[in-house]
Amino acid sequence: MTDMPKHVVVLCHPEETSFNMSVAREYCSAVAAHGHEVVLRDLYRMAFDPVLKAHEQPQSRAYARSADVSDEMAVIAGASVYVLVYPVWFGTPPAMLKGYVERVLGSGFSHRDVRERAVHPLLTGKHLLSFTSSGTTKQWLDQEGAWLSLRNVFDYYLEKAFSMRSSEHVHFSAIVEGLADQFVQENLADVRTAARKMCSIVGSERHRAAAQKAMKEAIKPA
Repeated sequence: MTDMPKHVVVLCHPEETSFNMSVAREYCSAVAAHGHEVVLRDLYRMAFDPVLKAHEQPQSRAYARSADVSDEMAVIAGASVYVLVYPVWFGTPPAMLKGYVERVLGSGFSHRDVRERAVHPLLTGKHLLSFTSSGTTKQWLDQEGAWLSLRNVFDYYLEKAFSMRSSEHVHFSAIVEGLADQFVQENLADVRTAARKMCSIVGSERHRAAAQKAMKEAIKPA
């Protein structure tokens, strides 16, 4: 166990040698170098089942959390940062990642909870950071309305629905086969920058919370 902030990186790409895998590993390496704890969840290598079961629906009278979901929640619990790494396919995240949100992050959390801004056991007050890639350019995604839609549905909505503290998004355009190594390295430098920034944010929050706690303890009546 560690008292340092924890980052959970959820990777969703079928190819083990993909650019997305490089992004996930680079982020993990940068966070570890900063002294923070990091956990990588590689959904394809885990053979994660994205299909929501009838009994897993929060409104179901027969609601029950499946064992694999409980196990996953135990692994990722306690994180300060949740990082999503995925390609943009047809304007949206891969189906497996959507299934992860539904089955794991949304487990036991109903539409009423979302509307009432209920406290989420994993995500309330935490940070969301997304790294995405596309074969086309961000300009084209903007032109087609896909970028704004993705940000609204998979960043801002998740941030608000789960009462998260913030959501940031780093996108890499023109990610195709045969990328020049220099181009890849330039993009990975952006990953390291984002990782350092997030480590600084959550580290400062941790120190501030500890200072406030110490102050409260110091002024308690004898």
